[in-house]
Amino acid sequence: MGQVTDHSAAASAPRAALDAFDALLTDEGQALLAELRDFAPSEELAVVSRLRRAHPAELVTAAVAQARLRQRAVAKFGAADAYRMYFTPGGVEQSTRAPVAAHRAARFAALGVGSVADLCGGIGGDAIALARAGIRVLAVDRDPLAVAAARANAAALGLADLVEVRRADVTEVDTSGYDAVFVDPARRGGRGRIFDPEAYSPPLSWAVGAARTARHAALKIAPGIPHEAVPPEAEAEWVSDGGDVKEAVLWFGTRPGAVTATLLPGPRTLAGRGLPDPAVRPLGRYLYEPDGAVIRAHLVAEAAEELAGGLIDATIAYITTDTAAPTPYATGYEITDELPFNLKRLKALLREREVGTLTVKKRGSAVEPEELRRKLKPKGPNAATVFLTRAAGAPVMLVGRPLA
Repeated sequence: MGQVTDHSAAASAPRAALDAFDALLTDEGQALLAELRDFAPSEELAVVSRLRRAHPAELVTAAVAQARLRQRAVAKFGAADAYRMYFTPGGVEQSTRAPVAAHRAARFAALGVGSVADLCGGIGGDAIALARAGIRVLAVDRDPLAVAAARANAAALGLADLVEVRRADVTEVDTSGYDAVFVDPARRGGRGRIFDPEAYSPPLSWAVGAARTARHAALKIAPGIPHEAVPPEAEAEWVSDGGDVKEAVLWFGTRPGAVTATLLPGPRTLAGRGLPDPAVRPLGRYLYEPDGAVIRAHLVAEAAEELAGGLIDATIAYITTDTAAPTPYATGYEITDELPFNLKRLKALLREREVGTLTVKKRGSAVEPEELRRKLKPKGPNAATVFLTRAAGAPVMLVGRPLA
């Protein structure tokens, strides 16, 4: 799951931070965490002041910080797990969302993998998913605080027998005794996201080398990776969850050269077939917006073929059809109006339709949705979706509504 906090920095957490974390595992720390489970951040000052009358200040500070992290982690791990787990700020930010980690673990299990070396394991989210799939895991990270959290998480969720947590430099770990390798390099630095794969920590080239030594391997990478950077022997999978693109994964020992888009929940997987770009055709009655994973995987042609549709513009990933068809790979809309780019005409149309709830989407347009909403000032009981885009090279505004 999450990544090593920062391989480029000295990875020695202050002793005080480790001592504070260890204090959370005591009976007193556990009681504090239970009391803080549902506290409101707006009441933090009063809560801290009250708790410090009965508990050491350092423990209260650590417990409140951990309670805040658990509340943030619910979105990724669900309440049942998040309120039993332990997090670092980087661990919450960088962790794999639980359904995505479970999907990857299921793929490993389907390959017959019985053991995985999880390199850059962070607070252990991926290790948890792998262990729940019945796979033995070695979780490695060089950040001592992340290692402490991962070890505590395995114990808290009853998985300690399947998860060994080790503090080490991942580049120095012998993985030869494991069926598979999973690498989740750090893609954040002191200045935010890292876009150059060779600036990952460890670099993508090292991770690919580690993958090539194993019978099976998976490398978690940023979904914006250029397709030309994918090694020829790897399968590239783009994964979205609930419509949001979460990651790309390079699989080794599966299907060299394959390209897939997997949509969760499901999973629903669209496989590339090397189709040529869809033809551009006039706007039909229906417009389909492909899932982000489909777009990132360059599989819009496969989605268009499934819908028997074409593109509204050669450079825009909107599919148009004359008939509605269900598909898990795109969201469909019925288009009621096609206008040239003209704010006055659009405002008049929305006023006539009494549209007060307006969703604005854009692709191939420089106009910002919030800016447009401010100018339009929608009012009324009805709802509509406006697409700011191009059709056959010309700027257009499309008005419609989602298909049921």
